[in-house]
Amino acid sequence: MPWIEATLRGQRVLARAREDGALAVEGGRVEIRYNAKDGRAYRAAAANLVLAGGAPLLPDEACAPAGAATTAAAKRSAAPPVHTPGSWIAYTDGACSGNPGPAGSGVVLVSPKGKMHEGFEYLGTATNNVAELTAILKAVEWLPSTANGVVVHTDSQYAIGVIQKGWKPKVNQELVQRTRRAVETRGARLVYVPGHSGVPLNERADELAREAIVLRRSEAALVSEEA
Repeated sequence: MPWIEATLRGQRVLARAREDGALAVEGGRVEIRYNAKDGRAYRAAAANLVLAGGAPLLPDEACAPAGAATTAAAKRSAAPPVHTPGSWIAYTDGACSGNPGPAGSGVVLVSPKGKMHEGFEYLGTATNNVAELTAILKAVEWLPSTANGVVVHTDSQYAIGVIQKGWKPKVNQELVQRTRRAVETRGARLVYVPGHSGVPLNERADELAREAIVLRRSEAALVSEEA
């Protein structure tokens, strides 16, 4: 089955297509690849895919077979997400259509009882690093005041570096300081999770960040103390 170039919430992807050039939709979703050389396959809602005008059909072998091994570096980085029993966990991501460009942040919060809360923030024109930092900041700010032992998952090594590892930021100093202060005040811990590696809640945070860009608006995660 061939592939065709499309965009998913502003990001270029390759999507499965029929011989007539239409998307190959199954159950409302389409198999996509973010990287033709990467065997990790994802499924996106057909309604969120936009075909590139005049894009040619590509043969099946244009993408690595599903499940094909990724690079050794990618395997080493694919540490499992951290789930601490009895504590809140968060997944955050930032997205940017151009760098800088229209940007958004996405947040998924999961309570100790397993209830999920989602939110996103539209940032206007910003960089990807700003979007990543803002996602972490919003995750911590949206948590109830009683939350403790919070684990925040992010695929931004930059954010972890400037917040937890003592890296000296050359730009975004005010945002870095505000985010670091919020993280430390709440006793939160940042944990790296590789992006686009099939971690469901990380993928959802990415979707929410891109949704903020598409909708050009923000929506806070509504969380109660009893969540």
